[in-house]
Amino acid sequence: MCLQSPWSKHSMATSASASLSKAVKQQYMELPQGDKVQAMYIWIDGTGEGLRCKTRTLDSEPKSIEDLPEWNFDGSSTYQSEGSNSDMYLIPAAMFRDPFRKDPNKLVLCQVLKYNRKPAETNLRITCNKVMEMVKDQHPWFGMEQEYTILGTDGHPFGWPSNGFPGPQGPYYCGVGADKAYGRDIVEAHYRACLYAGVQICGTNAEVMPAQWEFQVGPCEGINMGDHLWVARFILHRVCEDFGVVASFDPKPIPGNWNGAGCHTNFSTKEMREDGGLKAIEDSIEKLGKRHSYHIRAYDPKGGLDNARRLTGHHETSNINEFSAGVANRGASIRIPRNVGQEKKGYFEDRRPSANCDPYGVTEALIRTCLLNEEGDEPADY
Repeated sequence: MCLQSPWSKHSMATSASASLSKAVKQQYMELPQGDKVQAMYIWIDGTGEGLRCKTRTLDSEPKSIEDLPEWNFDGSSTYQSEGSNSDMYLIPAAMFRDPFRKDPNKLVLCQVLKYNRKPAETNLRITCNKVMEMVKDQHPWFGMEQEYTILGTDGHPFGWPSNGFPGPQGPYYCGVGADKAYGRDIVEAHYRACLYAGVQICGTNAEVMPAQWEFQVGPCEGINMGDHLWVARFILHRVCEDFGVVASFDPKPIPGNWNGAGCHTNFSTKEMREDGGLKAIEDSIEKLGKRHSYHIRAYDPKGGLDNARRLTGHHETSNINEFSAGVANRGASIRIPRNVGQEKKGYFEDRRPSANCDPYGVTEALIRTCLLNEEGDEPADY
């Protein structure tokens, strides 16, 4: 007789591609590639959160961004242009080692320009870079904590029973054990792939909701923050593809009594990191308090609508309509870490950005308000 496996109710919806033989593929990946190099060009599509990629062959290994040719693509298929005038330009911006095809192959993060060579609507890198250049003597450092949820291809959280819920939150944060940590293989593969690529990944942990995880990128100075976080996200999507599952950056993937997903952003300047820097930190927080609605609009791709589902004042969040700050307070908009309050120098954490935020937009907003002393609801034009 056939005994029902106790785990059958956990059968996960994984992609068809995941069942293709990885051993057969490996035979081909071990073939020599001669002097040629594969360069995978990566860009942000018209949604402001989706990533696209395609590969071209180069005759030799590029040593710097200057060695990489511009390229183009069909923007009418990426929510970026109409079919009648659809060519968009890919301008290489940052280069990393390719952890999937391995050396000498490359991942190339690109900016997108329209047919008239003006930045595409979702190309926030150009203005971010301009603003970072204006304050480079202040050496702004960032560290971003990227939360995400692993889903099956049916959109159901990985490892959750197919009809119902796992046990309530409590044992999962930084948890260990098969009943606590859901999908660690993906986390380990992603971490090592980021290290190989040259991404400034600095840590990882299981999060409060089962199948939710976090990795941290930083400290990165200036424009590097956005570059490194976007490439880390690309690598995560690509790793999940190999395993047949999906990484979601939705800020509230499961409604109800489950934690949402954010991208807490830690920020400091040279002045804040030096003795007595707490005063500069407090000055910045005061400026942020007067510009709350501008930041909320910049902190998710839908102008605050995504974050409204997450920033409720519950589940370790602040209320989206109120600005607050406090030492060691995870229910505040801005948290000053306990040791920073004691040492009177260091950094602060903005807990408002959504998991699906654009790091270029977030870091640019912080610079504009804290260092360029902008006020009001609109960014200044420089």
